Amino acid sequence: MKQKNLQIDLAARTDVGRVRQQNEDAFAFDATAGLFVVCDGMGGAAAGDIASKIAVEIFLARAKQVRLLPISDSENLAQAIIAANRAVYDYAADNPRLRGMGTTLVAMQVPKQAPSGSHTKGMPVTVAHVGDSRCYRLRGDQFDLLTDDHSLVAEQVRLGEITEEEAAVSPMRNVITRAIGSQPDVEVDVHVQSAMPGDLFLLCSDGLTRDLTDAQIAKVLSTRGIKLDDAAKRLIDAANHAGGGDNTTVILVRVRF
Repeated sequence: MKQKNLQIDLAARTDVGRVRQQNEDAFAFDATAGLFVVCDGMGGAAAGDIASKIAVEIFLARAKQVRLLPISDSENLAQAIIAANRAVYDYAADNPRLRGMGTTLVAMQVPKQAPSGSHTKGMPVTVAHVGDSRCYRLRGDQFDLLTDDHSLVAEQVRLGEITEEEAAVSPMRNVITRAIGSQPDVEVDVHVQSAMPGDLFLLCSDGLTRDLTDAQIAKVLSTRGIKLDDAAKRLIDAANHAGGGDNTTVILVRVRF
């Protein structure tokens, strides 16, 4: 099957925010390999910072290594995240002062080349996550959330126990139900999404989404002619202007084929 070259436009930024003293977010990418990851550490003191850094490093290294094997992108991401989980868990087990640390993780993998016909049918893009860091897709005027938060309030919303508005102000909104490193094993959500030429994907920590609504985020990303790095900066500036209550990290990926 004839394949087309794939071009990726990329921007990534992170910021400590206006309240926290330390940035416990981390991100990594390898555009050539089509791999992108954002982590949001937790655990207090230096623990969250260490957990997120270990997770992005192990995830990226393992995903690049495993990608050389004849397995699907979904299996590749799952294996890389499982390896990151074990690395964080083992590190905490060997360092008692860090026990209980963990991190969220959201990752995306795009093919090295776009299959023939994908210009009209779409190209498969694989998204995987654990926790409440998110992945969005902007296609024209349509801005879609591609992940489901692994958090207590998100589960309550899905069960109809509380509304989205109640979740946004709930004192339990920071309670994560699934995280990297908190247990020796982890359940990973992996799914394949469609990418059309010009689609813009956003990977972000919850520092962005706790202070900005989806509509506010989409408005920035939809600004006519805006460069990706400028869009990333505007998103972080907007989150800080709205309170900056947490670290904020964004990766923007536009696929062109």
